[in-house]
Amino acid sequence: MRRRAGELSRDGQGVTGPLNGYHHETYAFPLPAAHELSARFERAKLRAPRPGLLWFDRRCFASEDLLLTALQGRVDRIPEIVRVDGGVYLQGFIEGRTLDARQVPGLQGAGRSLSRRHADQLGRFFGQLVSIDPKELAEPEVTRICAPDDWTAEGDSAAFLDRLIRFTEEQVHRDHGEPYRTLFAELGVGADALVRLRKRTAELRTRPFALLHCDLHRKNLIVDRDGDLWVIDWELAMIGDPLYDLATHLHLMGYPKQEEARVKELWVTAVEEARPGSAYGWEEDLPLLLAYKRVQSVFTDVIRTALLLGPDAESNWRVLPRAAWRIQRVLAAAEREVYGADAAAPSMRQVVTAYRNWFRTTHGGEGGGGGEAEETALTRSGP
Repeated sequence: MRRRAGELSRDGQGVTGPLNGYHHETYAFPLPAAHELSARFERAKLRAPRPGLLWFDRRCFASEDLLLTALQGRVDRIPEIVRVDGGVYLQGFIEGRTLDARQVPGLQGAGRSLSRRHADQLGRFFGQLVSIDPKELAEPEVTRICAPDDWTAEGDSAAFLDRLIRFTEEQVHRDHGEPYRTLFAELGVGADALVRLRKRTAELRTRPFALLHCDLHRKNLIVDRDGDLWVIDWELAMIGDPLYDLATHLHLMGYPKQEEARVKELWVTAVEEARPGSAYGWEEDLPLLLAYKRVQSVFTDVIRTALLLGPDAESNWRVLPRAAWRIQRVLAAAEREVYGADAAAPSMRQVVTAYRNWFRTTHGGEGGGGGEAEETALTRSGP
């Protein structure tokens, strides 16, 4: 990938990367003057899916590149994309900063509000998504991963959420969670939280399905040099209940209460103007979707943190305090769904101990350096 990026760059130099990202290996490089993207972009980026990944989210589209190609001219400020020799796709690189710049490290939201300009642009983005007829995103231009008989029926929000819950229950916790069984057990996390959520899916109202981004957090929102908001990283996009996109966005952003209320209002206004009925029953249904996002984060983040820390925990023990602090926050946020009304989420000390014990039993080491003095330092460290 790096070599290919160098071949496509202006002078074979200036390749940057791999850039941060879980799902793709990505490189940015300066464009030749004669390239068709160079009139609008200084650089392009070349992306390829990372093989062998554990996917924590249900996917819909086989190719982000083909989806973005189909969305050109329909959605404002998304990466422009062109195909070059060899079937390779290039995206225009948005020069600017992520919306999370200057945030507290380790927190995606950090409680900051949107400017009026960015709030207006986000509202327009939501409206444009629900304006797209999902039937237009069909083969051969855009390939779906799942077979047609596995698609959720149009407007069946209950079945849509049920599929998402089952994916987390079966693909993440059951099929890929086996190496982490004892870790989940020590943290008091079981699949019963997902079972309880799935029993409530019938409560959801019917809303017309739409294209969803499904990963609208601050690092996927880019502010360009003119101050405009762009939306990148569409690999988790799917067709489904538009309220799920709002729930995902609120969950990932960590807005203050007043700002959260403002974003809800702009979403309702935007989607109802674009496609009436898209916000039907949203006030009653949003809490259930948010509950799922909190529980999903527990299963996702517990495994991701173990992958981050291991298998060589001995060399990574210094990052354990911050990792445990983040996990404790995730567990506390989902406390009611995971532990019930009469129990509490583990403390940070208990989270540290759970990971250390798991490393001992799994990797045969001390799970983070060992020693009473070190353990005291770990458990007392703050964010």
